[in-house]
Amino acid sequence: MKKIFTTLTLMMAFVFATKAQAPATKTAAEENNCYTKWAQKFQDRGAEDVVDGTYTDVIISIRNGADAECYNGKCDVKDGKITAMYIKLEDSSFEQIKKKSRYENVPLVITNGMSSPLLTMESELINVLFIKKIKPKKAGFVKAAEPTDD
Repeated sequence: MKKIFTTLTLMMAFVFATKAQAPATKTAAEENNCYTKWAQKFQDRGAEDVVDGTYTDVIISIRNGADAECYNGKCDVKDGKITAMYIKLEDSSFEQIKKKSRYENVPLVITNGMSSPLLTMESELINVLFIKKIKPKKAGFVKAAEPTDD
């Protein structure tokens, strides 16, 4: 009887330990938000370098938890860092984003076509995505024909 009790106890401890170590799964909202979709595309294809200048064809992603909103925008780049960012309005004008960073003097560095995130005082994460810099999709493999009885 003691052996059965000990065996059951060990099995239950193993099951709980395994479940505790399982990686957290993403919610449907996290998997399907606009930022996650774009980030996956950048990761899959890579991006060309972003040179200094003003870009009017970027996407600005503002995330709060699992929620994300993506807006058309423009930004200024100097020395590989974002110096200013703007969201496009319905009348085709632009409004500068003036969110205060939680940390001072943290540059928004551009890597692989995406800026590092800006963490705001409101706990939002803001990224600039240079979608025109995504490398083209690689050509797929051509499958061979199946054998025939000829």
